[in-house]
Amino acid sequence: MTTLLVIAKEPRPGRVKTRLTPPFTPQEAAALAEAALTDTLRAVAATPARRRVLVLDGTPGPWLPPGFDVVPQATGDLDERLADAFANCDGPALLVGMDTPQVTPALLSVDFEGCDAYFGPAEDGGFWALGLATPDPGLLRGVPMSTPRTGAVQRARLVAAGLRVRELPPLRDVDTAQDAEAVAAAAPGSRFAAELRRLTPVGRR
Repeated sequence: MTTLLVIAKEPRPGRVKTRLTPPFTPQEAAALAEAALTDTLRAVAATPARRRVLVLDGTPGPWLPPGFDVVPQATGDLDERLADAFANCDGPALLVGMDTPQVTPALLSVDFEGCDAYFGPAEDGGFWALGLATPDPGLLRGVPMSTPRTGAVQRARLVAAGLRVRELPPLRDVDTAQDAEAVAAAAPGSRFAAELRRLTPVGRR
């Protein structure tokens, strides 16, 4: 079975989702980040897995469900931190972030039979999921992160290594207020959508 990895920051004001400010305050942005992380962790918890790991920058809070191992993120740039997350896996692994609260167990239930990697592109040019049948940290180190080319470069790295890549559906990351509205509309029953509705009553913005 697959190890499921979630890489995340502790949802503290001023440290997460800073591009949501404005229109949201740092406290509101942190509340939305916590809701997104909660939705993500619940989806992972509901997905059959060999192991579930939260790779965390910060301290766990009441939002963490049971059944997760918590390991600290490595130091360095994001490519190094992602590479380190895979380096600690000894079998097939799928990594996701906390930015796609619309993710579901169906999307996370991957089968590596007939392929070597899974790639989930994000609409902003990055990627929301990366799966490796044989984790190799070298496939991530040196990939420029947080750019419109990140996903293309990462996918090309997989192909250049001779891996058979299977695509996951593209999803939209939550970075801006416009993203938040679109993602909430795509997952109206999510904790994230409920938190956004609470923070944006009719007429407020």
